[in-house]
Amino acid sequence: MMEPKGYVALVLHAHLPFVRHPEYEDFLEEDWLYEAITETYIPLIKVMEGLVRDNVDFRLTMSMTPPLCSMLLDPLLQERYVRHLTRLIALTEKEIERTKWDKPFHDLAWFYHNRFHEARATFCDGYGRNLVGAFRKFQELGKLEIITCGATHGFLPLMEHPQCVRAQILTARDHYRQCFGRDPKGIWLPECAYAPGIENFLAEAGIRWFITDTHGVMFSHPRPRYGVYAPIFAPNGVAAFGRDVESSKQVWSAEEGYPGDVDYRDFYRDIGFDLDFDYIKPHIHPDGIRTFTGIKYHRITGKSQYKEYYVRNWAMEKAASHAGNFMQNRIKQVEYLHGVLQRAPLVLAPYDAELYGHWWFEGPEFLNFFMRKTAFDQQTFKLTTPTEYLRNHPTQQVAQPAASSWGHKGHWEVWLESSNAWIYQHLHVAADRMIELAQQYSNPDSLTERALKQAARELLLAQSSDWAFIMKTATTVQYAVKRTKDHLLRFNRIYDQIKAGQIDEPWLASVEWRDNIFPDVNYHYYV
Repeated sequence: MMEPKGYVALVLHAHLPFVRHPEYEDFLEEDWLYEAITETYIPLIKVMEGLVRDNVDFRLTMSMTPPLCSMLLDPLLQERYVRHLTRLIALTEKEIERTKWDKPFHDLAWFYHNRFHEARATFCDGYGRNLVGAFRKFQELGKLEIITCGATHGFLPLMEHPQCVRAQILTARDHYRQCFGRDPKGIWLPECAYAPGIENFLAEAGIRWFITDTHGVMFSHPRPRYGVYAPIFAPNGVAAFGRDVESSKQVWSAEEGYPGDVDYRDFYRDIGFDLDFDYIKPHIHPDGIRTFTGIKYHRITGKSQYKEYYVRNWAMEKAASHAGNFMQNRIKQVEYLHGVLQRAPLVLAPYDAELYGHWWFEGPEFLNFFMRKTAFDQQTFKLTTPTEYLRNHPTQQVAQPAASSWGHKGHWEVWLESSNAWIYQHLHVAADRMIELAQQYSNPDSLTERALKQAARELLLAQSSDWAFIMKTATTVQYAVKRTKDHLLRFNRIYDQIKAGQIDEPWLASVEWRDNIFPDVNYHYYV
């Protein structure tokens, strides 16, 4: 391929909050992980396997956050995921029998049966239950760039203690090293939330670039000469990449974007809610709570409640058509920008990874078609990653990025408003206390060191932006409130025990067993 007129960087943000409850046999919110594995992570792995097998040159960037990697590597959750798939396979066997006189639904029952079997084979036989290793393989092949995030996806600009921002970033860097055998070059700042000064901790961690929402670059000082179509360097040399609105909206917008097409699978119609309770009861939560099974027989059809059955071939034809349309739009966009800017633009398109597969069932196939068409059907632009782009284009404008996030209205209000503002006074007090402990106990005995490490884990887990987000969006509010309070209560109990010199070792061990993220956490980062 001759020198392209421009570049496109697809970035997927793969994140889930740390949800692991060994104290319960079944825990409803753990299903978030199992659904994401089946519907997003394994399909993305299968797409990349096919591209590599067919010698298609592609580039993709993914953040894999520390909580997500920790859960994917956890033996308990791995075992529970296999149990989850086994239940679903048993349910599809019942569905094959139940639908045998109704061919469209019978074919779909077989489709899901085969899909769950393939997921289990990929998870167990293909990668020995280690999906982190699966993604690492594609990074080592030079096709995928994996970047990090805050240690627990904490909303960094709302942390009034710089030590907390530093601990979130350095802990994430350390965890990335353990997972991927190298240092991360880039970071997805949690919620794309940036405030001036954060880049200093990124530099300390050896991180070269981060992503902001559009206005984080557009309102930089001085104003960026090339808009969001080239990165800017903050004064300390860390690069900021701004989101391209046009390419993002075509995909994520349920109203204007591809995922709302009438032939795509409807997310909300699921047999976990549609079928008779006594029939479905063995396959949902043991307490009788109806849940999504992932077996969905209907397509979007239209805006009314009436839904027609899902036709997989029609959906695949639409995914291919939309991928072609997306490619043609990028060609037009790049050609236009190249003419205006008189240089090769970079179009950065970041998305939540779970959009692809979980929310938009055909999303992974769309990516597959798009990357194949891009490789063979055009020569206008080239897929790249931010690190590769910086390596090939090391000279960029220096400017100070503006405070921003990708939340509603572009600032902090999603994570700081009437539903969730109460958490911050408690988080700030806990941060004060963590800094005090780190400064006071520089060389503790082994039991005190265990307690200090657990205190750091509890603070990090309490800081997760997911809890404030859930409170704002009113989804599983009770769970988010309980998680915030539980971590803060455990933190304060540990603090009191350390200060009193009376550490309850059996209780500490039970907390270590429950909240086992970051076994090698470095509490000295809070000094």
